[in-house]
Amino acid sequence: MGQDPKKGTPETKGPAERNLEDTLFRRSQEFSQIFNQTRAFVEELLRENERLRYQVAVLQSQQPAGPTLERFRKEVEYLRQRIVELEREKQFLEAKYREIEAENKDFAQRYAEIEEQNNNLANLYVASYQLHSTLDFQEVLRIVKEIIINLIGAEVFGIFLLDERDNHLHLVAHEGMDDVLGLRVQVGEGILGRVAKTGEPFYINQVVRPGPVIDFHHPLVCIPLKIKERVIGVIAI
Repeated sequence: MGQDPKKGTPETKGPAERNLEDTLFRRSQEFSQIFNQTRAFVEELLRENERLRYQVAVLQSQQPAGPTLERFRKEVEYLRQRIVELEREKQFLEAKYREIEAENKDFAQRYAEIEEQNNNLANLYVASYQLHSTLDFQEVLRIVKEIIINLIGAEVFGIFLLDERDNHLHLVAHEGMDDVLGLRVQVGEGILGRVAKTGEPFYINQVVRPGPVIDFHHPLVCIPLKIKERVIGVIAI
């Protein structure tokens, strides 16, 4: 196989990707700290709420007689109001806690997506370097096959080159098919021929059910190979 991609190394990441990755990491750390502080505060409020409820219950069980009764009632009413305020504050903090938790998950997901994109860019960088490192035709075909297998994940595909002398596409390399070398497609005919003629890629626009039939004339994807604007072949997947 080809050279292993240098995933996640500073050499394969541009300044913009590293700055965005650092920013997301810092935001994630900040949200984690706020998350922990909010949880601790909510737990403290719950303990205070429980303590006040217990104090109200004790005072109610020890109601004094005489002149101190009014003062006792006022103290009980104050404690009840305080409990209501604490309940409201607890609900607000719980809502804020859920909001921060959701935002933190969103940042974590975005961080994972950016990391995956960085890895893909690293793979593309290595593949591009390999393609430009040789002029040998067979070596170029081998590298292109590795790119299609490893980066795209295709299991069945063919690489066709255009012969301008007979205006046909000729199959020069493939994977997952037997006895197909020598296959030719007239430019302008079928999906492969139209892609070679127009230079526009083809993507199937319907759900494909798994089945035993595999046909290069009806691919899922057909991509033109170009040198600048000149089509030199196609890849059928």
